[in-house]
Amino acid sequence: MTDVLVIGDGPGGLSAALFLAKNGMNVVVHGQDKTAMHAALLRNYLGIPEILGSDFQAVARQQVAALGAKVLGTRVEALAKQGDVFQATLEDGAVVRARYVILSEGKSPRLAQMLGLSHDAATGLATDKNGRTAVAGVYAVGRSTRPGRSQAIISAGDGAAAAIDILSLEKGESVTDWDSPPEAG
Repeated sequence: MTDVLVIGDGPGGLSAALFLAKNGMNVVVHGQDKTAMHAALLRNYLGIPEILGSDFQAVARQQVAALGAKVLGTRVEALAKQGDVFQATLEDGAVVRARYVILSEGKSPRLAQMLGLSHDAATGLATDKNGRTAVAGVYAVGRSTRPGRSQAIISAGDGAAAAIDILSLEKGESVTDWDSPPEAG
């Protein structure tokens, strides 16, 4: 069983996976790299003057994998909650289990709806400021929570907030992910 199953590999899902893997959690990302980012030219992502969305995706996927998350190209066909565990059925019929799920499904959150979450085309899935949904252990990030106001940097922030919330729950206290530069010597 994995700690966190991330479904969707756009900026929201990959950002969540990065923070979680970097902090030692067992993370698996399922996504087919069909994000809307492939149609984007980013000029509004702080710290990056300009980058093609496809190039951004390639760098982000490599970065997440280098930190230890598994980034798989499989589609999740079904998702259910059984007690405190989530069970995802993959396209090949394999079943995977996780303690937490982060959904980054874009504008068509079919798996969220399988879990009983309500989706409004105008307002998206309801979450708190950390991406928590009405289903305990399930977070939603990115475009599915803000259908008409989606931006890569906002989606990445959503993923980071969800990850920090999970890390804080696991530790039992607030977590800050902060790295200091190496000391000059």
